Amino acid sequence: MTALPHNILPFVHSLLSQHLKAGDCVADCTAGNGQDTLFLAQSVGKTGQVFSFDIQEIALQNTRQRLQDAGLIEPVKLILDGHQNIDCYIRTPLDAVMFNLGYLPQGDKNCTTNVDSTMIAIKKSLKLLRKNGILSVVLYGGHENGKAECVAVEAFSGRCKQQDCDILRYQFANRPKTAPYALIFRKMADEIIFRQPESI
Repeated sequence: MTALPHNILPFVHSLLSQHLKAGDCVADCTAGNGQDTLFLAQSVGKTGQVFSFDIQEIALQNTRQRLQDAGLIEPVKLILDGHQNIDCYIRTPLDAVMFNLGYLPQGDKNCTTNVDSTMIAIKKSLKLLRKNGILSVVLYGGHENGKAECVAVEAFSGRCKQQDCDILRYQFANRPKTAPYALIFRKMADEIIFRQPESI
């Protein structure tokens, strides 16, 4: 029997590890301290390609060091820019995209992802994602920007038609409502069609 992960991120990694293979092209839209970027680099190998975005130079420095320590800097392109500009750097279809929202651990908690750029990045990433590709979003509702992101991503996911996109929620039922949780999108069609928002 497979052990139940105690935290959200190990579950996301476990799920993606079953999907990714050597040579795949992937993106980490929130490099942070490089945990997800390293996981992606390990998953796609030196024949793959990883694009890793962050707006903070210290985040990319930390990520670069983590990759160098693991001997996996070669397949990774570190990009000092907001993830909302993902389509300026990536033209080829992606096999997976990861978002781990919020602020840099042990960093400036006032510098967080924000709902406007996050939603632009998610929409663009889904367009870049190839059919059967996976997009993961780890959400944190424990701070104001995080609450807004949770509301926006939830509303957006509710508009995705079932035949175009499978969406899985992974959340611990007996933890505080503000505890992190994940939404996993699997693109089922070449293009995702959205329901119109309900009128108020």
